[in-house]
Amino acid sequence: MTDPISDYLTRIRNAQQAGHRLVEIPASKLKKRITEILYEHGYILKYKFDESADKQGVIKIALKYDAASKEPVIKNLKRISTPGLRQYRGTTELPRVLSGLGVAIVSTSKGVMTEKEARAQGIGGEVLCEIF
Repeated sequence: MTDPISDYLTRIRNAQQAGHRLVEIPASKLKKRITEILYEHGYILKYKFDESADKQGVIKIALKYDAASKEPVIKNLKRISTPGLRQYRGTTELPRVLSGLGVAIVSTSKGVMTEKEARAQGIGGEVLCEIF
């Protein structure tokens, strides 16, 4: 596996298409922070970091679905910066996903955060993915 972020997004996307309630993903610090951001913005129901599984650990994510239509809350997960083509943006160039309704996750010198937080702090960085 050469791109762990892409694998993370693909596992969530595939679990939602299959209608699963829970998905397990190998853990890393970056994936944990992305999971926390998804939870803070209401895209997932809950999560648990299971360190006892093995040395690496596992992230267990409970996916969130709309109660009436049974559709997943996450409509689109899109990887922006890839290992072959990194996408760095300055403060003024950070993307607005669906005019602010979605979230772009940015890796900055001050850590991983949303594009709104990065813009408020006046820093740019690598745009990892977009979620809406």
